[in-house]
Amino acid sequence: MVRKTFYYACLTLVAGVCLSAQRPRAREAGLRTGTLETGALNAITDVAGVRVGHAAVVRPPNVLTGVTAIVPHGGNIFREKVRGAVYTFNGFGKLAGSTQVEELGEIETPVLLTSTLNVARVADAVIDYMLAMPGNESVRSINPVVAETNDGGLNDIRGRHAGREEVFAAIGSARGGAVEEGGVGAGAGTVCFGYKGGIGTASRRVSGGYTVGVLVQTNHGGDLLIAGVPVGRMLEGDGTGTADGSVIVVVATDAPVDARNLKRMAARTALGLGRTGAAGSNGSGDYAIAFTTDRGGGPFTANDAMSPLFLAVVEATEEAVYNSLFKAETVESNGRRVEALPLGRVLPILRERGAIR
Repeated sequence: MVRKTFYYACLTLVAGVCLSAQRPRAREAGLRTGTLETGALNAITDVAGVRVGHAAVVRPPNVLTGVTAIVPHGGNIFREKVRGAVYTFNGFGKLAGSTQVEELGEIETPVLLTSTLNVARVADAVIDYMLAMPGNESVRSINPVVAETNDGGLNDIRGRHAGREEVFAAIGSARGGAVEEGGVGAGAGTVCFGYKGGIGTASRRVSGGYTVGVLVQTNHGGDLLIAGVPVGRMLEGDGTGTADGSVIVVVATDAPVDARNLKRMAARTALGLGRTGAAGSNGSGDYAIAFTTDRGGGPFTANDAMSPLFLAVVEATEEAVYNSLFKAETVESNGRRVEALPLGRVLPILRERGAIR
């Protein structure tokens, strides 16, 4: 069987069928959540310098997995580390590199998202990538930051199909600008609230000219709410049921925030997830990774000035989850069919409840 790796500046390919890009993002469909303004692209790449790349392995009939890379800036990240933090909402997961980030308050590699059993392979490849960078010839320690959700429902997860090729492709293809969403990269095989999940992103602007961007890898459950409307229950129970599953949230900002307050920002992602009906069950691996592209030595944002940034995280996390669902397409893989969120039914419900005007 020929191995196929797909690099996403374009569309997903599943079972030889090119998937449409016609499904709208939540805001394009008329859904407005929160009170803050979005960035120009309503994406994590609205934070200047942040780039995102995807690569996926699509091998019918049972391989559907991949890698997503979030690159904080275009330089040598090991030599020009970014302040960072990790927040664990529920720790049933495998987040490589978290203890050093917790200890030092710094991130020194791109942040990689993947499938559960691929974490070790992806971490090994990130080390290769960083050691090969010009300027790192004498480096003897690298702390790769790699997070995961379990795509074993739609993917032959035991095959561990994503590794070095996908990591180098995802980092190498990382770009600013619009971010491909839905079933791409690390979201190729994920499921959210019983529907096809994937990658979603959103951003918010706050006073002072700062931006907060969020990217999610959704693979969790609960009782689906959209703008407070119990959509899951109104779809005859289709979007309710098990709360198990995981979600990874990556938060980026350009605000001059220290590592301690970055962790406080990361913690607010749980409030945004809660707005969507996520439950954080025993079997849910829910983590947030936050970093700032500001590389000044201070002064840092004071505690009393953090509230707008907290609100931006909450709002962008909520909308990023919706975008992951709105953009994802129905897929069949590994003997399972997972339907896309039925927008033809959802949008009339949201209009009737006043969530879309």
